[in-house]
Amino acid sequence: MGEVRAGGEAAAQLSEAAQSELLELCEEQFAQLEKLQNEIILCEPDICASPQEQSVNRLLATDAELKQWLSVQPSLLAANSEILLEAGKDEMLKLCSDLEMVVSCCEAKRDKLRETKELEQKWLEEKKQVLLAANDHIERLRVEKEKYSEQNVFLDTKAKIKKMTVYQEKLMESLGDILEKHAPLPQDESSASRKKKNIPQEINKDLISLSEILEVLMNKVINTPHDPYITLDHTFWPPYVEMLLRYGIAVRHKENNFKIRLETFF
Repeated sequence: MGEVRAGGEAAAQLSEAAQSELLELCEEQFAQLEKLQNEIILCEPDICASPQEQSVNRLLATDAELKQWLSVQPSLLAANSEILLEAGKDEMLKLCSDLEMVVSCCEAKRDKLRETKELEQKWLEEKKQVLLAANDHIERLRVEKEKYSEQNVFLDTKAKIKKMTVYQEKLMESLGDILEKHAPLPQDESSASRKKKNIPQEINKDLISLSEILEVLMNKVINTPHDPYITLDHTFWPPYVEMLLRYGIAVRHKENNFKIRLETFF
């Protein structure tokens, strides 16, 4: 409808002589088209049953049409300059309309690409921030690694061992004080008191304290864990040994009653 309206407007702008000439040209073209259509209908062969023959015929017809178009010399639509001018204007208007559509599509595509570019730039900035954070973390770990070198680790471990040793000595001193207060070594008493309590007359002066017995048991377990038993002799006061066995602190050897070891508490 737009083309018809544009053609009508173009025809209205032509002079009467140009309009009559244009009408004559149109009638000649329509008559020639009608003649060619009739010839095509009359010359159309019967439909072949074989699809291969149909393809060959189409190929031959296309080749002949191509050769004919190549041999045709271009000619003007009309000799009247007024008609050519209006036809040129009409083609230019169509071309401008097509170009406007192309420009609109290009602008839409440009806006889409711009939006995609902004998203990609935002994603790139986020990745850069992540990379910077990772590099900072790596640098911090490197500095910490240099700070805590092998020598520093050794010194730190040595200091911890010394601290634990001091703490163990304090514990042993506290344990010795408690045992000395609540489980002291037997002391010499008067003859009457010893007779009354049925205690032997002589007390071995080489007896070791309960804290020393515990220390011997612990050192034996630490130094020779494969053989944690110690042999009882005259320096071990029997009541101390019996108390350790009774309260589950020490265990007697199954085959030798004169050997004991520290109970396993873990």
